[in-house]
Amino acid sequence: MTGDMDVNYLLHRQQVSLIRAQMSRSKKGRAAYEGLARGYTDQIDAYREENARMVNIPH
Repeated sequence: MTGDMDVNYLLHRQQVSLIRAQMSRSKKGRAAYEGLARGYTDQIDAYREENARMVNIPH
């Protein structure tokens, strides 16, 4: 994950990017916001994978 970044922040930014993509009047704008959303999705997925590894550590 990206340092101390909160997953809730990433989820929020992802949703804002998706909304802005949907509202964009230009193809370039839509593509840019969709790219941002994909980037946030990648970071969220990485966080979830790391979290799952931490939960499944044998004691």
